[in-house]
Amino acid sequence: MERAIIFFDGVCNLCNASVQFVIKRDVKNYFVFSALQNEHAKQHLMEFRISPLDSNTILLLENGKLYTRSTAALRITRQLSGLWPMCYGLIIIPAFIRDAVYKTISKYRYKIWGRSETCMVPSPELKAKFL
Repeated sequence: MERAIIFFDGVCNLCNASVQFVIKRDVKNYFVFSALQNEHAKQHLMEFRISPLDSNTILLLENGKLYTRSTAALRITRQLSGLWPMCYGLIIIPAFIRDAVYKTISKYRYKIWGRSETCMVPSPELKAKFL
């Protein structure tokens, strides 16, 4: 099974909380994670001509295709345990509407949830889930 990679802002408290949320519900061990600030992100995203440090979005690399913003978030929910896969039904809302909401949250995420001075360091038991 090819695992999908979630690229996230490693200094964003909301993003780090979201990663923890996904880890707890990723019972199939489908995802691995990479902070946008590390070398793995630069290497993986180079082919898509995306600079990780200029990205204000979560990125999902799944089956060779890169998804951004609300589409990435909704595709992530499809793989989670519980009722979360039902959220994928929101994909029927046009992307420009979903992404407008996403961009607003992204714009104010540091003001509302704060930011860390350094990227999250995973615990030893979670280290295998991070690139």
